[in-house]
Amino acid sequence: MNDNAKQVLNHLNRLTTEQANIKSQSIDRLPAVEICRIINTEDKTVAAAVEKQIENIALTAEMAAETIGNDGRLFYIGAGTSGRLGVLDASEIPPTFGADPATVTGIIAGGHPTLILSKEGIEDKADEAITDLDKFNFSNNDMLIGLAASVKTPYTLAGVRHAIAIGAKSGLIVCNKAENLDIKPNVLIELVVGTEVITGSTRMKSGTAQKMALNMISTTAMVLLGKCYGNLMVDLKATSIKLAARSRKILIELLEIDYEAADSLLVSSEGSVKTAIVMHRLKLTKEAAENKLASTRGSLWKLLDK
Repeated sequence: MNDNAKQVLNHLNRLTTEQANIKSQSIDRLPAVEICRIINTEDKTVAAAVEKQIENIALTAEMAAETIGNDGRLFYIGAGTSGRLGVLDASEIPPTFGADPATVTGIIAGGHPTLILSKEGIEDKADEAITDLDKFNFSNNDMLIGLAASVKTPYTLAGVRHAIAIGAKSGLIVCNKAENLDIKPNVLIELVVGTEVITGSTRMKSGTAQKMALNMISTTAMVLLGKCYGNLMVDLKATSIKLAARSRKILIELLEIDYEAADSLLVSSEGSVKTAIVMHRLKLTKEAAENKLASTRGSLWKLLDK
């Protein structure tokens, strides 16, 4: 056996996600409804695994918010399912929170083509992680979160190692205990989900756990950055009919005004829900409202509720 393959085999033998799940050993002989019940039962354990890492997840979110607040950027890097989840989370930040698309970026081994078609072996090309980060001029003012369910993905670890080396903030999300890890990111999030229903299929419970963690990190960071007022998405951009309607809905309900008044406010604020709220509440012009918001770094509650 090739020495590298033998080393990887030894590593896989130590991972809980690579062990056989006794609850699904006869899954190939069951009807569809029973297969689904097994998967659903196992999925119920994921939230508990994520809960154990809440403090580390929160710390990662705080670091991300600090980075973005200081004009830095947040990057995710991963291969396969992990990489796709990073790209997915990053792509949802602009429409939800009105952030510049460059604020959060997902990088996947193999680039855009591997988002829709897996390319085996690409995760082993460690040097390409640095090349991919360099394309974005990744610097020590930025933050990188690596995603590697199996802990040892060469591409992902190389990216995180590079971030550490240049003094950038770093995090690593894995779905097993990270034993003998030769890098020390600022935050290590170990989402130990246990055995998968299909042995080694980390797109399942592991993928769900990573998605939950990423939801928490990016959402918490955006909330800390003042992108919400209460639980309302006041920084969204009306880039679709649905978002245009949601913008007006927020103003109607929050300010207790009718549709025509909400529509007029949005026109006056050039589509900014947050600015429209300040204009109405404080009886200000658009420019004055923007200046007030700048004084609280975009936080509505600090401006209106203190």
